[in-house]
Amino acid sequence: MTQKKMKPERDLEKEYSKKDFTAKLRRLADAIEQNERFRIQIGGERISVPPDAVFNIEHEREGNNEEIEFQMKWVRSEK
Repeated sequence: MTQKKMKPERDLEKEYSKKDFTAKLRRLADAIEQNERFRIQIGGERISVPPDAVFNIEHEREGNNEEIEFQMKWVRSEK
């Protein structure tokens, strides 16, 4: 039995210009509507979101700061 190598844990936040952010959102929306895999590169790592991912929106408030996160969650398949 071979042991699969786990990817290291990661928590990365990357800022984008409005133009780049909207382009990524459009690509994401197109992939979701067409039930296709969404691929994106973040911080040098290529990420592939399967069409059966769970989508949610999170709102956080702390003091005067507010945040909305559009999230996609899935279990990575082992190859």
